[in-house]
Amino acid sequence: MLRKKGFTLVEIMIVVAIIGLLAAIAIPNFVRARTLAAQNACIANLKQLQGAAQVYALDTGAAGTVSVGSADLVSNYIKVWPKCGGNNYASFVIDNGPVCPKSTTGHTL
Repeated sequence: MLRKKGFTLVEIMIVVAIIGLLAAIAIPNFVRARTLAAQNACIANLKQLQGAAQVYALDTGAAGTVSVGSADLVSNYIKVWPKCGGNNYASFVIDNGPVCPKSTTGHTL
C-alpha cells in the first residue's frame, strides 16, 4: 500500500484558525500604536514650534501678542515648517502657542 504524505483538511483548518486568531489580537494593537505614534509626533512638533517662537520673541523683542508664522521661523529658528498628517500648522500668537490642524484628535500640549 502506498501512503500519500500531506496535511489533512482538518489540520489545515486548525492552522488557518490559529493564524486568524493571532491576527485578530495583533491588528488592533498595531493600529493603536500607529495612532499613538502620530499623536506623539504632533506633540513634538508643537513643542518645537513653541520653542522656536519663544526664541524668536527673545531675539527680536517681540511681545507675546505677536503672531508668528513660517516666514518668521523657518531658516533662522527651524529648518522646515512641520506638518501633522499632511496638514500645515497655522500661524499662531506667541503666548497662545501653536494648535494642531487636526485639533479633534487630542494633539495638544
